[in-house]
Amino acid sequence: MTDSELAALRERAEGGNTDAVDKLVQLAAEQGDLAELRRLSDAGSATATDQLIETATELDELDELRRLAAGGNVAAAEQLAELTAQ
Repeated sequence: MTDSELAALRERAEGGNTDAVDKLVQLAAEQGDLAELRRLSDAGSATATDQLIETATELDELDELRRLAAGGNVAAAEQLAELTAQ
């Protein structure tokens, strides 16, 4: 995907196009792009939040899980507890 295609996809997502959001989530997950997943999650995408937790867990990104858990995300708190118990 070219930079201009990605920019257009982001623009559609910001305009409320859920298909564009889902595609961005998929791309970010494939690339392990926590920053993009965080941006989408912070914009209100529950799918992005779930994927952010999954990707952060896979990458052992405990700080990201801590940030989400501190914000009240129960799934992130559970993943963090599981990872730190090992």
